[in-house]
Amino acid sequence: MNTIAVVGAGTMGNGIAHVFAQNGFQVHLIDVSKEALDRGLATIAKNLDRMVTKEKITISDKENTLANIKSFTELKAGVSKVDLAIEAATENVTIKLKIFKELDDVCDPNTILASNTSSISITQIAAATSRPEKVIGMHFMNPVPIMKLVEIIRGYSTSNETTTAIMELSKKLGKTPTEVNDYPGFVANRILMPMINEAIETLHHGVAGVEEIDTVMKLGMAHPMGPLQLADFIGLDVCLSILNVMHDGFKNPKYAPSPLLVNMVMAGKKGVKSGEGFYDYAENRKAEVVSSQFTN
Repeated sequence: MNTIAVVGAGTMGNGIAHVFAQNGFQVHLIDVSKEALDRGLATIAKNLDRMVTKEKITISDKENTLANIKSFTELKAGVSKVDLAIEAATENVTIKLKIFKELDDVCDPNTILASNTSSISITQIAAATSRPEKVIGMHFMNPVPIMKLVEIIRGYSTSNETTTAIMELSKKLGKTPTEVNDYPGFVANRILMPMINEAIETLHHGVAGVEEIDTVMKLGMAHPMGPLQLADFIGLDVCLSILNVMHDGFKNPKYAPSPLLVNMVMAGKKGVKSGEGFYDYAENRKAEVVSSQFTN
């Protein structure tokens, strides 16, 4: 594989594009919004500058990485002659199914189609195409340039050849691919999201405050980030979406999202991306100030 298309220039999309380009692949970054593409490319350049400052890469490495990325606002043009197309759109099943139907229509028959979904069924996504054996999940972790894990999710019809090719490709990125089967939430979020949800319920029931809950998990369980801070970082809307997928998929009440989480998302308190969640990010993006709604 030499040329990779990434559909979606948001946080995950530009991170995936960054990693492939830095490892010598030709990358087509695709988004319907020119502004989103510009923001994505600016983020990649900023992250590369940070790596140059830390002497992890050279200025030449940065320039080569950026030169490996081309941006497109038209899907058909962006996926022309690519070996792999990775969808990195919002965690919404309707949107993903639409994108995969379009990818199936315009991509070469030999192109592998991958989704960066964190919870939605790869089998369901593959069913929207005429090539289910070539559809697979590549769940990168955020921030993509730093995190080593890639969950490789096999759908019901994903072939051994496709799985082997994507496992080997992930290793070429310096990642550690881990193969899992297609169940709601896969492994990472099936374990992580109930923990985050329980932390929110613990806050909701007044057992402890925001900082206290995060401190217990950081110092007591050696987590680098507390669950409420992590929820803010992921995006409370994303957490809610994943929990809803698991609740719907398993029909088990233990996956039902906390009413506090539901209300915060409806109120627009989505975490870092909105400037406020469990913490207030008005001054900086670090979780240092607890949101005023939890300090009274």
